[in-house]
Order: sequence, then C-alpha cells, then structure tokens
Amino acid sequence: MRYGFGMVSPSRASGALLLRVFFSRISAAEMEAQVSTLPGSGSHSIMKRPAVAPCGRTETRPSARYGEKSGLGPLMKHTAIVTLCLLMAACSLRPHNTVVIGSKNFTEQVILGEILAQEVEHATPLKVETRFYLGGTYICQQSLLAGRIDAYVEYTGTALEAVLKEPPGGSAENVYRRVKKEYAARYHLAVMAPLGFNNSFAIVIRGEDARRLHLSTLSQAAAYTPRWRAAFGYEFMDRADGYDGLARAYGLKFASPPESMDLGLLYRALVDEQVDLIAGNTTDGQIEAYHLAVLGDDRHYFPPYQAVPIVREQTLERYPALRDALNRLAGKISDAEIRQMNYEVVARHRDVNAVAQEFLRSKGL
Repeated sequence: MRYGFGMVSPSRASGALLLRVFFSRISAAEMEAQVSTLPGSGSHSIMKRPAVAPCGRTETRPSARYGEKSGLGPLMKHTAIVTLCLLMAACSLRPHNTVVIGSKNFTEQVILGEILAQEVEHATPLKVETRFYLGGTYICQQSLLAGRIDAYVEYTGTALEAVLKEPPGGSAENVYRRVKKEYAARYHLAVMAPLGFNNSFAIVIRGEDARRLHLSTLSQAAAYTPRWRAAFGYEFMDRADGYDGLARAYGLKFASPPESMDLGLLYRALVDEQVDLIAGNTTDGQIEAYHLAVLGDDRHYFPPYQAVPIVREQTLERYPALRDALNRLAGKISDAEIRQMNYEVVARHRDVNAVAQEFLRSKGL
C-alpha cells in the first residue's frame, strides 16, 4: 500500500475560507464544497477520499504522494493553519465507536500507525480509521488537540523540545516522566508506555567514506567536514535539538551552507554523492539497504527519543478498552525489529499492512 499527501497552495480563496472558519460562519458540509473549488484541490487537495483497507476498516488515503519527512518543510505557516481548520471541521462527521489513528509522513510512522490500528481492531470492538502522512510534529499535535485524530506515535525527545519547548537533558526514564506529566497538565493528552525502541537522530555518511577515513564518531568526522557538503530535513534545521546545536557541540563547518530537503530525498542525495553527510534516524531501513555508516554521538548531544503512543484523554475515558489494547504493545518493539520493518517496506517494497500484521503475529498479539 502506498500513501501520500497533497497540500492546497496559499491563495486568497483559502485565506477567505480560513476567516470564515475562525468566525464560525461556515458549516462542515459547506466547507467541503468550498475546498473542492480552491486552487490545488482535485488530485492535490488536502481533503482525502475513503477507501476500504484489506482488514475491512475505513482507511483515509491521501490523494497524492508528498514524500517522507518529519517536518513541515517549505509549507507556509498559513497553509498549515488552513489544514488544521479543515481537520477541525471534519471532527463532527466521525461514526460512533470509531477511533482515528494518525501518523507523521515517513515510513516508520506509517508502520507504527498500522500496528496500533490492527492491535486496536483485534483487541477491542472499536472500529478504526487511519489518517497517515498528516505532516510533521506540529500538524499531528494540533490534530490531536482538535480531535481530528485520537492517537499517534511520538518520540519523547521530540515531545520535550519541539512541543513542550523544554530544555533537553536527563535519562530516558526522566524525559519520559517529564513528557507524560506535562502532556497531561497542558494538553489533557495521555502518554502511554514506551513501545520499546529509541529512534534518535543519526548522522550518516557513505559506508566507503567511513571505512576509508576510519571514522566512527562525529568528533572524528569534524576534521573532514570543512571539505564536505551536508543536507538535513527542514525540521532538523529549525529544531532546538537540530543543526545549530549539533554544529556548536562538535564544531562542525562545511564547504557550503547545508541544504534543506525532504527526508525522502536525503538518502538518495547521499548515495548519489550530491552531499557527503545527512541527518536521518537510527532506525531507518535505508541505512542497511544502502550500506551506509552512522557516526556515533560521542558527546551525547541528542536526547532519548523513545517511541510512545499519544492519546486523547477524552477518548480513553469514552473507550476504556483502548488503553488496554495500547498497553499490550508496551516494550514489544526493539530497535532491531523496527529497523527490519522499515527495511522490509523501504528496500523490499512490501505492503505496510502485511509487515505490521506479520509483526503482531510474531508477538502473539
């Protein structure tokens, strides 16, 4: 199965629609009709068409492939706001006894979303809708708060710094407890038990370069970066725990200013020798598929990034069985297992549903 996401281009029409939404002068049905007339609707609209997934549930499939990345990328801020208003308007249309699982817009997130969806369907009488490839952290967080989705998987380090705007630091358990406490107090969101793996940022170079130069850590690589070109995802360039802090921590300088691009393009740029260093994720399947090397974070710059389901407290109160179903996944996914699942989808082009189902069966779930 393949997913995508299309965004409406900024326009006067979308701006006018946004104002009408804010001042409650437009109904959900009217909004859908209005959106269909906006520039960029049609095959690249943010409105999605329903499809029947192999397991029988309703699945929301985006209509145009957008690419794999964890941040908003070049999308303009007001476009994101329009998206969120449209998300809020659709909340009242959800069927009874239905929960909605979302995901960010990269492969691992879709796999995790599918694992959550299949487990909830198997362990509860609830129906599940999926809305994958929503965007980065900002869109997913706001979708939760607006009630457009009920749950998605976040990473504790990202939640701490990108959402809570808290300084990094502390053990994995300490960061988890801080995030859990603050999400409940500020947003009425429940942070469930960690799924078991840590997906930190990975600074990646070509395997042949690592072997030729005998490089295994970022500190060692710093001597060579003035002759290298670098590329990073849009969100990594803007995050408090992203490029600026990393460059200061290791004294990194490059031959030219780092390029910003979609995460889905980073690995190809590295393999094709368009750049020499990128920031990916430690669990990315492309690392194994392309025989790349991850440079060790020997100065411990990156905080822990444990994968945790985030769920609306209101939804858990309405459907108590949902909590039990998600708790069954606690500690079940190791670093090696998520890396292998990413590899199956990215390198072997296997169906996400099948990979998720195979994993759950292997765990007796």
